Amino acid sequence: MTTALVVGVGAVGTRAARQLIDTPGVDRLLLADRDDAQLTEVASAFGSDAQAVDFAPGDPIPSDVDVVVTALPTGVDHPIVTAAIAAGVPVASSEDEHEALEQLRVLDPNARGAGVAIGIGCGLAPGLVDALARHAASMFESVDEIKVARTGWAGPASVATVRHERRVPVRTWHDGTWREDHPHGDSLVWFPEPIGARDCRTVTGGTALLVDAFPGVARIGVQLGEPPKRARLRRRFGDEGEWGAARVEVWGRRDGGFDCTVYGVVERTAVAAGAVLAVVGARLAGALTPKLDRPGVHGLGALLDPVPFLAELAQRGVRAAAFEGVAVA
Repeated sequence: MTTALVVGVGAVGTRAARQLIDTPGVDRLLLADRDDAQLTEVASAFGSDAQAVDFAPGDPIPSDVDVVVTALPTGVDHPIVTAAIAAGVPVASSEDEHEALEQLRVLDPNARGAGVAIGIGCGLAPGLVDALARHAASMFESVDEIKVARTGWAGPASVATVRHERRVPVRTWHDGTWREDHPHGDSLVWFPEPIGARDCRTVTGGTALLVDAFPGVARIGVQLGEPPKRARLRRRFGDEGEWGAARVEVWGRRDGGFDCTVYGVVERTAVAAGAVLAVVGARLAGALTPKLDRPGVHGLGALLDPVPFLAELAQRGVRAAAFEGVAVA
């Protein structure tokens, strides 16, 4: 029997839980959240398919859990991942703020030593964009530059993370080294319709995850769009939330010339992030094949083969396409 523990049942966690319930290889779903009212509401909506449990960051992982899936506010995942490594249980984390990601990346030696696979940045960007970058890079003989951008947010905590990322000093990967700079102004980025052009700013974000996956690429950049000054965020379970989009550009050499591949995706941000988180969690648990069994702490660009991953997401309604409109995988 495969048991998944979902910690955090906000905008992303509820959708990840629903996706896991609908995964035939997942037999039992446990839900945990610090908000008892929210937890009760979500567990009641899922009925007998899910069970609310008393679990908080810092607690040991229950003995019968095969994978932990976290969808928590920034900076809360570290004690959960530490406990999971100690218990030998894989984790899929939706953490996407760069300082918190660094706190998880330093656990890589522990995870490798314990033989445990930890997937971090399992959302729209970082997350899906990393897999798209890996897919695009496979079409080139060599890759010179990767540029990703995202607009959209999944809930109040997501908005807070985006605003924080856009105002703090930035680390970029340029000519194979890290550069530090202060935030600059926005530039226009074109996303697939109906999102269109949006103002985006260079941030640190999940850049380190892309550098881990593509250490030989000279330039890697990440941009984030600006949230509205007063985001009208829907917070009730079942509401599909705000639209988001992501864009991935990979520049490199093939067929004797310099070329570019551009992928894009448009989806409700929480829906896309929840689907990504659930698929990674199910693969880590062995509920979907191929099972992800690469010990260490990894972003999705290094953790998985993009083709079956993108195919699984497409079956769940989250589809990426090249900008000329040809579906990926």
